[in-house]
Amino acid sequence: MTEEDPTTRPEGLTGVLEAIATAVSTARAMPMSSSVLVNRAELLDLVEQARDVLPTQLTRADQVLADAAAARAEAQAGADEILARARREAAALVDQEAVVLAAQERAAQLLAEAEETVERLQRDADDYCDRRLADFEIDLGKVLGQVQAGRAKLAGRLGAE
Repeated sequence: MTEEDPTTRPEGLTGVLEAIATAVSTARAMPMSSSVLVNRAELLDLVEQARDVLPTQLTRADQVLADAAAARAEAQAGADEILARARREAAALVDQEAVVLAAQERAAQLLAEAEETVERLQRDADDYCDRRLADFEIDLGKVLGQVQAGRAKLAGRLGAE
């Protein structure tokens, strides 16, 4: 089995899973068998790294959602301020109905634009999170398939004995 530099750690969950796959695929084969010898400590370290990386990726996704919520709150505050300003101007110009109507229309337009921006940011954040979780699901599915295949081979061998 190839020894890796312990200071070199794979980047992200995909990198860790690729390192596990590489460790298994480059492992020394047992004579007259499809089994291989793997370094238990190395693979356990890679599994631990995968466990460490997963919360980091989820934290990043949570941060994206928090940023979207903050942008929505900021847009809502801006829209509220514009609406309050429009109301003040409307009260001052109550005798000029056209100005009041224009201010209300502008405030409604800005509020609608702000809500559209918030919805777009929320959709983008949800899409990003969904894509990341789908990547994790695929990667974990591959690892699960490899583990199940290995256990099936081992079970077959144990049953043959």
